[in-house]
Amino acid sequence: MKQLTDTALVIIARYPEVGKTKTRLARSIGDEATVQLYRVFLTDLAQRFAGQQYDVYWTFTPVHVDYAAFIATLVPDFASAMTCFPQQGADLGGRLLYAFQWIHAQSYQNIILIGSDSPHVSRNIIANARIALNEADVVLGPSDDGGYYLIAMHEPHDVFSGIPMSTSVVTQRTIEQAERQGLTIQCIDPLFDVDELPDLLRLAELLETDSQLAPATAAYITSTRRLHDYNIHR
Repeated sequence: MKQLTDTALVIIARYPEVGKTKTRLARSIGDEATVQLYRVFLTDLAQRFAGQQYDVYWTFTPVHVDYAAFIATLVPDFASAMTCFPQQGADLGGRLLYAFQWIHAQSYQNIILIGSDSPHVSRNIIANARIALNEADVVLGPSDDGGYYLIAMHEPHDVFSGIPMSTSVVTQRTIEQAERQGLTIQCIDPLFDVDELPDLLRLAELLETDSQLAPATAAYITSTRRLHDYNIHR
């Protein structure tokens, strides 16, 4: 992809596979419903961030998948403007660091990485992260579970090694590690990830108020409620 800007937005994601996708949520709503839900998460993210003032990249797993072809099935009008590269690393921290290293090698000055578990991440949040990078070495978007849904840096500082990922202390430990390296940190808008059924219920309630936060996800939740494909009770 031809570089058009000094900023890259990277979405870390996986290919939706039955039995391997959002397994905690799948225990509540079933494997098939979880796979379909995750597909609409990815659809919302792809549609929202295409054509903005940054280049969009997907870093994906498993590595053998043709992820560009998969994205083209979700958003055929936007896929050609996005680039995909496989994840690499022994654990999540290693994969995050590799993503920053890979993008930095493409000569971007600002790298913003988000997860794919929050389909309601807004363009304003990305804009706020870009602004925060003017004054900080590391920008974090904290999630309610103690992790983060967004991390942004100018270059690939290792603020990942030794962090117990998927725990309630990820953001705190990441800040501590950055400070030990003499890096400046800013936190922006908090948000929540969708990992388990209570998170999905919360998202469903949010989208009832404003479906445009994640239109594809809102439509899917509405349809599956009618069809009783999974059990969301208000």
